Amino acid sequence: MQDLFTSAADGVPLAERMRPRSIDDVVGQSHLLGRGKPLRVAFESARPHSMILWGPPGVGKTTLARLMADAFGLNFIAISAVLGGVKDIREAVDRAQVTRAQSGKATVVFVDEVHRFNKAQQDAFLPHVESGLFVFVGATTENPSFEVIGALLSRAAVYVLQPLSRDELETLLHRALKNEGELQIQEQARSMLFDLADGDARRLLNAIEVVINAARDNKLASIDGDFLRDSLPATLRRFDKGGENFYDQISALHKSVRGSDPDASLYWMARMFDGGVDPRYVARRAIRMASEDIGLADPRALEVALAAADTYERLGSPEGELALAQAIVYLACAPKSNAVYRALGAVRAFVQQDGSRPVPMHLRNAPTRLMKDLGYGEGYRYAHDEAGAVAAGETYLPDGVAAQQWYQPTDRGVEARIGERLEELRRLSSTAIARSMREAK
Repeated sequence: MQDLFTSAADGVPLAERMRPRSIDDVVGQSHLLGRGKPLRVAFESARPHSMILWGPPGVGKTTLARLMADAFGLNFIAISAVLGGVKDIREAVDRAQVTRAQSGKATVVFVDEVHRFNKAQQDAFLPHVESGLFVFVGATTENPSFEVIGALLSRAAVYVLQPLSRDELETLLHRALKNEGELQIQEQARSMLFDLADGDARRLLNAIEVVINAARDNKLASIDGDFLRDSLPATLRRFDKGGENFYDQISALHKSVRGSDPDASLYWMARMFDGGVDPRYVARRAIRMASEDIGLADPRALEVALAAADTYERLGSPEGELALAQAIVYLACAPKSNAVYRALGAVRAFVQQDGSRPVPMHLRNAPTRLMKDLGYGEGYRYAHDEAGAVAAGETYLPDGVAAQQWYQPTDRGVEARIGERLEELRRLSSTAIARSMREAK
């Protein structure tokens, strides 16, 4: 293997000095770069193609783009979608056209954070990808299905990159220390570094660089956990509050509550808090869970969720987070029912496909004499004046709509008793309708 270090002069960061110079030097992504794997085959085929590299920060997206340009002897242009715009795209086109005129070759155009470009900006690449002027390589931490336009996706292969494993991070650490002579990092400190890196090679190398410099300043030959805590700034785990990781974790929390697992529910909530999510978002999600997944099986669940949200507003972090934890555990342990959720969906579907039916006359309000003369409210039966406060046999749906049972209560929790009540009401109505039909004869 080549010496991965270039000169450390001019303050070049360790992560940049250690950037691989061939795909054999890349640590991680063996599912793409191993023998016979897709990217390895692409590199060895001498046929570059446009691609989207999707993965978390620090897993080699920029490195792979540069290596592809080097492997095929192509000019490399990098554009940051965070800082760039249409002007940068036009400049890339001009430079690529000069390269094409001089060498007849395409140009690798690497767009970092491509999901931050809007549709019009992404559209600007299409004619140049189609003409072969660009070999387009987009890097994104977001799901390209949602963030990259379909036309661009259809012209590019999508490769999913994974966070580095602990063994792979160990390999990087070993490489980083090989020029440091007798410097040793003790096992506890190594474990802390790997936890801090959280699968991100750049984060690991940046942390190692800080530690190495601190060790030199203190003339230390060995680094332990205490020294690591003192020399590294406090750093949160990776948690993109608007990105894929965010939605994956909130999905895991919701599904753990729905699956009645309080321990898993607390774990995912703690992971989100550890990553810096706003606890108010968890509170809002808890209110939704109470309505969507518990419903009338335990009507108190919604009260608990609302109370926890209100408590957090009063106390803030960290005290208010305990109330949210209490709510999450309650929701996870509560009996589950999505009967109301399903019923609302069914009714909405019916309303959308059905005509705009008028309100039956007996259900209309009659605040004026004219309305009364027109028959508004005529024949309405006031339920409280009847036995059991039930107007048995009365109809409340529009004329022409048969009796429905969109709401189907489960046999769990309070909803089981609701189901029994509905059965009794339906029996009373059937009896009243049958009696009315006999009297009509």
